[in-house]
Amino acid sequence: MIHFLRLVHVLAGVFWVGSALFMAAFIVPTVRAIGPVGGQVMQQLAQVRKVPVYMMSSMALTLLSGIALYWRAAGGFGNGWAGSGPGITFGVGGVLAILAAALGLTMGMPTARRLGALAGSIAKSGAPPSAEQMAEMQRLQGRMSTVGALGAGLLVLATAAMAVARYVA
Repeated sequence: MIHFLRLVHVLAGVFWVGSALFMAAFIVPTVRAIGPVGGQVMQQLAQVRKVPVYMMSSMALTLLSGIALYWRAAGGFGNGWAGSGPGITFGVGGVLAILAAALGLTMGMPTARRLGALAGSIAKSGAPPSAEQMAEMQRLQGRMSTVGALGAGLLVLATAAMAVARYVA
């Protein structure tokens, strides 16, 4: 069972962190740079390719398997392991990942939905976006950029904690 949990945790975590980094470093800046067409790209990624569904699924699998692994290692949080160097470091990494998940769910997803809806309404109209629509699109893209960078940073720190936790005295 432990091997299965580790496999799920590592594979889902790699996908989640990699996706978050790729979105924050490449996709969102590109979408912002190309203007109104960027909304259509985000709409395609979100509604057709279902990127948010895959990211949320990998996030859930990572967090649930991580909690199960921590619970198992700590003996149900009842022994001294949780206060040891590895226990604390794994715990800090877990908290950082949970913060990244909360940020994505409470700020990232709603912003992405609004951005997709706005891009859809602009595309349906067949006309160029109005000044108000452009301003709203830029505001939402700015928020996506900030939230994405912050979330990716938290995930990098969480991954770093997980990578070194075994070796912390």
